[in-house]
Amino acid sequence: MSTTRARLGVIFLTVLIDLVGFGLIIPILPYFAQRLGVGGLGFGALIGTFSLMQFVATIVLGRLSDRLGRRPILLVTILFSFTGYMVFAFAGSYLVLFLARSLAGFSAGNISVAQAYIADITTQRDRSRGMGLIGAAFGLGFIVGPALGGLAGHYGGPAAVGFAAAGLSAANFVSAYFILQESLRAEHRVTRSLFDVGHLVRALRDPKLGPPLLVFALIPFAFSGYMVALPLFTKARFGWGERELGLFFTIVGIMATSVQGYFFGRLAKRFGDRLLAIVGTLGMAIPIAVVPFVADGRTLYGWVVVLGFANSLVGPALTGLISKLVGVTEQGTMLGAAQSFSAMGRFTGPFVFGELYDRLDPAVTFVGAGVILVLTWLVTLRFSEG
Repeated sequence: MSTTRARLGVIFLTVLIDLVGFGLIIPILPYFAQRLGVGGLGFGALIGTFSLMQFVATIVLGRLSDRLGRRPILLVTILFSFTGYMVFAFAGSYLVLFLARSLAGFSAGNISVAQAYIADITTQRDRSRGMGLIGAAFGLGFIVGPALGGLAGHYGGPAAVGFAAAGLSAANFVSAYFILQESLRAEHRVTRSLFDVGHLVRALRDPKLGPPLLVFALIPFAFSGYMVALPLFTKARFGWGERELGLFFTIVGIMATSVQGYFFGRLAKRFGDRLLAIVGTLGMAIPIAVVPFVADGRTLYGWVVVLGFANSLVGPALTGLISKLVGVTEQGTMLGAAQSFSAMGRFTGPFVFGELYDRLDPAVTFVGAGVILVLTWLVTLRFSEG
């Protein structure tokens, strides 16, 4: 096995374990929040605050990793993840649950550092395939995590899920500490102001970087509406609970793993990142907009296969495009900027769509998210291949 392939395997394992822990929480969070007395807006606030903290973290962590290296940043954020899950296990009020999700959100900002790690050790030709491994780790984490979380939440309650996720984070820290090597050479390290957001404005104004960065914000903005409304809608319409929602996200994970772990690299070489981003964005709009018109849960499971496939194309395609447009000394900063825009979308979307769900017909939430994705698709037509 080549050195590069071995290092890719290590970072894949690190992200995978982290995402399994994250996936454990997903199926039970909306129902846990409801039992604590909150509705669509309160649940949206949990998701939005998670993303706000992720936004803050990505601004800092990407640049900090350009200065100190990738390995120490990854290790510290795994410890934040462990702490957040332990707080979740003991959460007896909405305020404590809010704190737990804030800690977890900060730790989730390390995805830009993991992406920068891959950018450090791959050539431009293999960059998109390497980014696809991150997506595959997400997908596999969402196969194992939600399935286990749904069962653990159903039989053991939120505390059991929190302890299980904390245990995985502890195992992740130990494995990363002993086997994860530094990827950023000393001569490539640079020092920049950690809290300067001027690079976000400059990047957005760049004629090549601007459109993909804007899409990085708009897709999660719309998708967050789907994520907030879906658990509440399916519980009211179909009587879904933790087990059904866990199966739902497991299907998403299967699609992400198969597409990003096997098919994406081949598709990217044949069609290019630009075309995959265009197709994936439009492919997400339809299965989200049709949700309120679906007659039963089985049909909804069918539509999520389409959604999972399309969504699995967009993430690595956008990341691959951006990484090809910037220099070696700016990988952490620009990929961090991309994740910052993504986090901004995930922060604002849950509040907007949570309020829409509480005040208007649920159909408005899903159709509105679909319309935003169609508008986002128009932006992707301006992409440059890099």
